[in-house]
Amino acid sequence: MHARVERFVEPSLLLLLRERPLHGYELLERIPELGVEGRVDIGNLYRLLRALEEEGLVQSEWSADLPGPAKRTYELTAEGRRLLDRWAEALNRAQGTITGFLERYEASLAMPVSGGTGSARGSVGTDRSKRSEE
Repeated sequence: MHARVERFVEPSLLLLLRERPLHGYELLERIPELGVEGRVDIGNLYRLLRALEEEGLVQSEWSADLPGPAKRTYELTAEGRRLLDRWAEALNRAQGTITGFLERYEASLAMPVSGGTGSARGSVGTDRSKRSEE
């Protein structure tokens, strides 16, 4: 159970389920609200939900009281809430790192371009043109 940002669908599901129990199609519809880019495949979503259930992070039960056919409704467990807390801590740290990087990047745009790098590239190009003339 590692909080890795490249697996952002996982904490998104945990957060949605912390808000209230949901069934798979509701989760699929609500994931984009959290900024998850691209379409999540329904098959992958259910595989992830099963994996989260096997790890004890979510639990599910069949609900026949909803309109239409019976649906499996998922809810967050205490262990799932603890993992979501760790995700939030990791994302806060990452946000600080990203903010620092972007602030430094923006500051570097106002600085004059260093001549050392440009002249090295220029000499490489000059060397190549001299070789082609020989």
